[in-house]
Amino acid sequence: MNIENTQAQMRKGILEFCILSIIGSDENECYASEILERMKKAKLIVVEGTLYPLLTRLKNDGYLSYQWVESKSGPPRKYYKLTGLGEKFLEEPRKTWAELVEAVESATKKPEPQESISNQTTQNDLSHE
Repeated sequence: MNIENTQAQMRKGILEFCILSIIGSDENECYASEILERMKKAKLIVVEGTLYPLLTRLKNDGYLSYQWVESKSGPPRKYYKLTGLGEKFLEEPRKTWAELVEAVESATKKPEPQESISNQTTQNDLSHE
């Protein structure tokens, strides 16, 4: 098993959810470089070649809108915002994520050491002799 491949697949599976959450958490519209920066800080490295097609698909699906804003230094920038449909859509992945985190934590938590019932019974029997 290739651990790097496993890690990459796990990250890809949550990329859309993370991007929608970042855009949805911003009170104003969100510029693509801000999304990339937040993903980088979270150690979820995403390149522009991955981000822009995903943003376009999310926009075409009706989850995002954007507007062009003139920049003081350079070309105009495209700022993204969740649509009403995008906000509604994001509710389900948030619930699913919370349930998944809880399930994974439960499944991967190291069990606490417990004495077996037969061991306890044997100790009790010995103490009564």
